[in-house]
Amino acid sequence: MNDTETIKKRIAALRGVMKSNGIDALIVPQADPHGSEYVAEHWQARRYLSGFTGSAGPLVVTADKAWVIADSRYWLQAAKQLEGTGISVIEAGKPGAPGLDQLLVEELRDGQTAGVDGNLMSDASFASLSASLEAAGVRLVATSDLVDGVWPDRPALPQGKVFIHNLEYAGEAAPSKLATLCNNLNGAGVDAAFVADLAEIAWLLNIRSTDVDYNPVVVSYLYVSDAMKVLFLDEAKLTDEVRAYLAYCGVTTAPYFVAEDFLRNLPDGTRVGYNPNSLPRKLAEAIVMPVPAGDFGVEVAKAMRNDVQIVGIRAAMERDGAALVKGFREIESRVAAGLPTTEIDVDSILTARRAEQPLFFSLSFDTIAGYAEHGAIVHYSATPDSASQLRPEGLLLVDSGSSFLDGTTDITRTIALGEPTPEMRRDYTAVLKGNIRLASAVFPAGTRGCQLDVLAREAMWRVGGHYLHGTGHGVGQFLNVHEGPQSIRMEYKDQALLPGMVTSDEPGIYRAGKYGIRLENLILVVPAFKDEDWGEFYRFETLTLYPFDRSLIDVAALNEEEKLWLNSYHAEVLRRLSPLLLAEERDWLAEKCRPVE
Repeated sequence: MNDTETIKKRIAALRGVMKSNGIDALIVPQADPHGSEYVAEHWQARRYLSGFTGSAGPLVVTADKAWVIADSRYWLQAAKQLEGTGISVIEAGKPGAPGLDQLLVEELRDGQTAGVDGNLMSDASFASLSASLEAAGVRLVATSDLVDGVWPDRPALPQGKVFIHNLEYAGEAAPSKLATLCNNLNGAGVDAAFVADLAEIAWLLNIRSTDVDYNPVVVSYLYVSDAMKVLFLDEAKLTDEVRAYLAYCGVTTAPYFVAEDFLRNLPDGTRVGYNPNSLPRKLAEAIVMPVPAGDFGVEVAKAMRNDVQIVGIRAAMERDGAALVKGFREIESRVAAGLPTTEIDVDSILTARRAEQPLFFSLSFDTIAGYAEHGAIVHYSATPDSASQLRPEGLLLVDSGSSFLDGTTDITRTIALGEPTPEMRRDYTAVLKGNIRLASAVFPAGTRGCQLDVLAREAMWRVGGHYLHGTGHGVGQFLNVHEGPQSIRMEYKDQALLPGMVTSDEPGIYRAGKYGIRLENLILVVPAFKDEDWGEFYRFETLTLYPFDRSLIDVAALNEEEKLWLNSYHAEVLRRLSPLLLAEERDWLAEKCRPVE
């Protein structure tokens, strides 16, 4: 962690660059040029300048003030990491907390200028923010990379080698996906598509890399038309095998940084479609005849698992569940024996067990292991200084996942390390009821996630519990653990839940200073039945395979339908994981899966 004086010096140096470029307020997003959630080290400018390590939230710097705008996941973390730096925390989502546009309007005068690196803000976000500021007489400009001038030891661009995601896992060949995209473009009257989203590029071409931690994507851009398909990337990352594969797919390559010039010099009249939510402003400005019309079906197609992928994710869940049985059994044994075990050890144990499994590639995100009060920090990250020692009491929340070649997993379990209190049981049971009620939903075609969100929340509202994060995010297939377009949350999002989509189911209750409880499974949308009057109905198949903690369940608070679901789920967990376990591990799991009555 950087010390506070270092942070102050970096901010002072940045202010000097801002002044020389006529910028009165600079926005430093936590972003890369591709709209990614997790960004490579080269683009970690916000972290370098502020010391704040959260995965979201921009830094805003003026001539004499600075702020980080942090969402509810990071309020506590941001306050701790920014203490003494001169950078204030704005707790986004709290009543009265200003958004980015409101903050800039309040701090800048009519005629002043706000700036943002034009490669680090999407075209849509730039246009929206610009309109808000313009109404107050403040101008927004897309600058060059001003941070580069104050970051002398900046990491290079990612250098991960590209590899092929084999058809036995992908289920559809890249030429087929590209042909579908071209058909969609023709149907929309568009000549070409320019794709910036890294997961979409990886999915379209069936390629992967290690450019971004936990997300096996390739830092690149992709141009697609009937006549020409060009992948822009650092060509040193290509092996002979991958070059030959891309040629087979009809794809040529070009250097990463020539994409802007390529767009500026397309033949006259070339109508280029793009997604304004992922394409950076600088590249959008380079398109002579832009069509900001979305991704032409790529994101939805990527989210809908084909039959091969569904078989793969089910198998990945079995291996992941077996690894968790081995890992949690070891953690419980260590705590019971009084062996020193920290939150970091929890991460190490589970990672080691997962790495033993066939087709394991990496973790799918940084493991969150929060013991006692740390569990109430939604995206807590243990460090050697902060990591708590586990004791035979209290609650341990663990949110973790794997990237296997055949699927991506994401699971949260909260377990009791000693005798739980009545309050813990009450809260845990309310969260469990929410998880079960969402997983049990049957709904008509066309249903949006926001229409189901209340199913996960209502039981905990009855005990005074609530949470500000979404209930469910989309999950990629050996891609990003957080993907759209589907989600389950209170806010409206105009995307129906479709068969083949995988979404998380993760309600939670967080008692500050005490404990956190979150229970997360991944759920797959599958057909339920067809009604002659109302058409198709869907339901969820629960993919994740690991038991809930029976010691934390107030069985009397469950209705008969919830008990039936729980017992059926535990029976399925035991049936499918047992073949992958040793005899003593099966006995341990059988006790965890014992029916409730």
